[in-house]
Amino acid sequence: MMSAIIRKIEYYFPELILSNKDLEKEFPEWDAEKIENKTGIRERHIVAENETALDLGFESAEKVLQTYDRKKIDFLLLCTQSPDYYLPTSACILQDKLGLRSDIGAFDYNLGCSGFIYGLAMAKSFIKTGISDSVLLITSETYTKHIHPKDKSNRTIFGDGAAATIIEKSDEEGIFEFSLGTDGSGYKNLIVPNGGLRNRYDVNAKEIDDGSGSIRTENNLYMNGPEIFNFTIKAVPVVVNQCLEKNKTNLDEINYVIFHQANLFMIEYLRKKIKIPKEKFYIDMLYTGNTVSATIPIALKNCIDSGVVKKGDKILLVGYGVGYSWGATIIKIWVLTKLNIGD
Repeated sequence: MMSAIIRKIEYYFPELILSNKDLEKEFPEWDAEKIENKTGIRERHIVAENETALDLGFESAEKVLQTYDRKKIDFLLLCTQSPDYYLPTSACILQDKLGLRSDIGAFDYNLGCSGFIYGLAMAKSFIKTGISDSVLLITSETYTKHIHPKDKSNRTIFGDGAAATIIEKSDEEGIFEFSLGTDGSGYKNLIVPNGGLRNRYDVNAKEIDDGSGSIRTENNLYMNGPEIFNFTIKAVPVVVNQCLEKNKTNLDEINYVIFHQANLFMIEYLRKKIKIPKEKFYIDMLYTGNTVSATIPIALKNCIDSGVVKKGDKILLVGYGVGYSWGATIIKIWVLTKLNIGD
């Protein structure tokens, strides 16, 4: 029976770095050490004025294709909420820039922190139904372009980055069943209100103080932190249980768990609530911040490269965020990216 595995992962960060010390200089009331202790973030990469999600996605894809025959790629998926254009789809531009075949499918999809999980679901579906043999999934985000310069809260959390993942047809089962969820009633709690066709970008938009010293306009990213936290602590334990049940397994049989790397406080709260052993749980956003749809593949590659996970391990992946949207799946490590086993 035809199955799918994650074959390779690479990631790319822009050169510019914003540290907590830099933020402390801009916001003297913002203590660098306290930021790190609360968020788990010391610094984050940010794009330059002329860098885009397409650029980051291209760089991550070029890295992964250095050791993979690009002629094999027969579908390209790009997850981003920071597209270069309304149209055309950035994935079509990337097909040309990457020198991929023209007889392949390519499209963008707009999702945030659950985007990698949904991308895996689509890639597996394409492979299982015979549409594709080799899918290039790019998750690329430049949230910092949406954030107001005076919004110290969101500037603390988010960083820019991209990951490129190759999902390939295999005789081995490497991507198991999915549990997905959606609740659009909370859409206003994580949103860029202006800039689309419902509310155009307003050059005269007024500055809004959230009461804690963070400033934005309706043209910028707005995140209702308490509401996002409340949604997360309700949805994530449920989707974890659903995923385990659907795959007829339990946490004892899972070797490692990787959640979307939102911030330290949130994922530690979730770990304790779900009763995941600390030694099975990945936390590392110290030098990247929250890179939205790229956090899970970045974490997965780091786990493989560092030897935290080994061939044959089962890993639970969980994404959640803007939408609201959430999802979980279990993967099995058959190919170790660092060692290029099977090349």
